[in-house]
This record gives sequence, structure tokens and C-alpha cells, in this order.
Amino acid sequence: MPIPIDHIIERLGGAEAAARLTGVGTEAVRKWRQNGAIPSRHWPAVIAATGLSMADLQTPTEQASAPMSDATESVPAGATACLVLADGAVFWGRGIGAVSGGTAPIGEVCFSTSMTGYQETLTDPSFAGQIITFTFPHVGNVGTNIEDIENPAIAARGLVIKQDVTEASNWRSTQGLDAWLRSQGVTGIAGVDTRALTVRIRDGGAPTGVLAFPADGRFDLAALRAQAAAWPGLEGMDLAKDVTCLQSYGWDETTWAWPAGTGRQVAPKHHVVAVDYGAKRNILRCLASAGCRVTVVPATATTEDILRHKPDGVFLSNGPGDPAATGVYAVPAIRGVLEAAVPVFGICLGHQLLALALGAKTYKMERGHRGANQPVQDLATGKVEITSQNHGFAVDAASLPDGVKVTHVSLFDGSNEGIASTDRAAFSVQYHPEASPGPSDSHYLFGRFVEMIEGRSRNNGTYPSLSKTS
Repeated sequence: MPIPIDHIIERLGGAEAAARLTGVGTEAVRKWRQNGAIPSRHWPAVIAATGLSMADLQTPTEQASAPMSDATESVPAGATACLVLADGAVFWGRGIGAVSGGTAPIGEVCFSTSMTGYQETLTDPSFAGQIITFTFPHVGNVGTNIEDIENPAIAARGLVIKQDVTEASNWRSTQGLDAWLRSQGVTGIAGVDTRALTVRIRDGGAPTGVLAFPADGRFDLAALRAQAAAWPGLEGMDLAKDVTCLQSYGWDETTWAWPAGTGRQVAPKHHVVAVDYGAKRNILRCLASAGCRVTVVPATATTEDILRHKPDGVFLSNGPGDPAATGVYAVPAIRGVLEAAVPVFGICLGHQLLALALGAKTYKMERGHRGANQPVQDLATGKVEITSQNHGFAVDAASLPDGVKVTHVSLFDGSNEGIASTDRAAFSVQYHPEASPGPSDSHYLFGRFVEMIEGRSRNNGTYPSLSKTS
């Protein structure tokens, strides 16, 4: 039986002594009491200070999902798949999608709070390198179709859901989720206590996990735990090269509208080059709908590659991985564009890369922001936008140099959500303003970008105020 948290704190000599002896801080100890559990990342310090065992610290849920013996006989009845975390915890469930084959998918286990849009979420290239836990229990009930994808291939390495996938029930569905996952070679697991897993990620940060769905039903848990523990994580990993286009191409498809569906931009007023670090289709559609002819170029495009298209503006897309790693080749190209005085608009990874190009720094977040219900405040207007987000890194606002101001902040944790240069035509936001899936509160940003482009030609290098809204 686990020892009550209050008893553990008393054993350490009270809250202040507990913080001092374990080196975790008084706020962390307060959260121990509040949550009735100690995060697994604090266990080594607590065990060293108290002499307690791991079993003394685990909650009943954690004990239920703790590592079992490596024998296949220990597999719970009905379980055909498992998610093994780097700390050894095992979550059992029923496999969906493709069997894992010889190499089980491995990645950073994160959670998304979106209630809709699982198909857009899975195909968002920003999820490369990650296994997605969906907090909404009903996933797969509307099936899949060829229109609601952000990229031809599923970017996520796997998915974790609560309820079993039911038969698709939607007039637009052309294929069930399970069959679609199999066709894409992607593994998932259903029947998992996603609330317990989400709390674990919330309190301990996003862990590495391995998702096993073997065809023969045999699990080598020791090997899976070793595989999870050995994975280096996303920090320092450049994934934009894995999801970017291979060559430049044009885009003129506009946003979807009832009843015709998507349209075509036949009378563009401006030419925008979009640098593809993992661009979503609906972002490109929003640019086209804003009156732009769009040329998409690979993530590795140099300043010369971008400027030879003679763009009126440059868009820096979303994408996966560590911005510092991608910045090795992306930052010099962005700086060249800034020096050429071409207006720049960035989102998500593009936001982080613009910040690096302007002289700021980025850092790895413990759990990140993923979902379609993230509140962000525009500091210029005071308005609050509910936004769609997917990022595990953030811009360090304290590192912003002179000439760069904060424009938006997260109302969840106060982290940076937007910046603008005060002496260059450049701004960016951390979230996905095309909102696919999600609310459309931030669509005005595409209009703001167009206003900046038009202001450049109209005013000889002076640009409209970034506080203006549309």
C-alpha cells in the first residue's frame, strides 16, 4: 500500500524540510499534497531522503500499470498491445491499426485536448516523433476521408485512446479509422486509462514511450523498457527535414466552404513564398484565400532559393522538432530575408525560428501545448483568442533583444505566444491561426500579413501597425 503524502512529508520534517532535502522546491511539495501523489521524476530524491521504496510512493493506478514480469503469461486477459514508458510503467490495452512488426514505434508521449479533428491532428507534421494521447474518449466515431488531412501521410508515430473504435457514422466517411491506420502502417492502442496517463504527463513531463502491438501476442517487456530508456528525446532533434517537401511547388487551393468544398485562387494579388518546415494544407489554403499565390519551398531553402521567386512576403510554417536544431540551416536563410526587407510571418516552429533569427532563445517545455482550446491574449488589444496549438518548445521571452516585442501570451502558463519586430516587417505567433482543427478566432492574422505586404509597396518601407486587427 502506498504511504499517504502527508505522512511522507512529515517523515521528511515538514514541507520546507521536504523541499530542502529533496531539492524540488516548496511549490512542488504543495502540488504533492494537492494531487495526492508524487511525480515519478521526484521519486529518486524522495527515496534517497526517506529510505522508502518505489511501492511506497506509487498510487494504486501507478501500481496497476507498473512494470510486470517479462513473461508473456503476465499479459492481462484481452490485452493485445501495450505502451511502455521510459520509467518502466506499462499501460495495457487493445491494439488498433497496424501491428508493430519487428520494431515497435517509439516517440515522445504527449496529450492533445482537442475534442474533434483527430484526422487533422494525426496528419499534422508537427506531431512527427510523438505518440499522441487523445484526452477526448471518443476517437474514430466519424471515420476518415480524403479531405480532412493536413498531409498525405500520418505524421504521428502512434496514438493512445480510451474507448474502442466504433463503426464510422458520418456521411463524409470513406474509411474507418482502424482501416485507415492499417493502410498507413500506424499503430495505436485502445482501452487505456487516458486520464491517468494524461495526469502522469502533466505532473512528470512528456516521457518517452514504446507502443507494442505484436502479431504473435508476445511481449519482451525488458527489451521495450530498454528501448524507451535509450531513446534520446526530441531535444536536439531536427525533424523538419523528415517532413518537408522535396522540391518547390505552387499552391492555389482555397479554404473549404459548404457546399462546394475547396476552391481555387484565380486572381491573386500577392506572391508569398511559404517555407515548409512541416506545413499543414489548411495553412496554405488560408494564404490562398487571403489573396496570395503561394510557392512552397523546402525547409532547407537558402536565402537565394527564397528570394529568386521574387516574393512579396515570406511565410514560415509550423513543424516538428527542436527549433535550435532546425535553426542551424533555417536561421541564416531567415536573416537573409529580413535583410532584404521582405515581410515575414511565422507560426509555431516558424515563430520559434524567427525569434532565433532575431537573436532570442528557445527552450524545451515540460509538457507543451497541444489542443484546440488554448487561451491566448493579444497584448495590443487585450482580446483573448481561443487557439489551436501543437508545440513542445517555446520562445524565451526574457531573451528577446531590443527591437523585438512580445505581442501575445498564454493564459495557461504565461509563456510566449507571439512576437513582432519594431523595426522590421516581421511578426509571428506560437499557435496555428488556420485552426484545423479548432476555432477560427485567429484567422485575422492572415489579413494582417497581407496588410503588411501591401503597406510595404504603398509606403516605401513603412508598415502598418501590428496592433491593428481585422
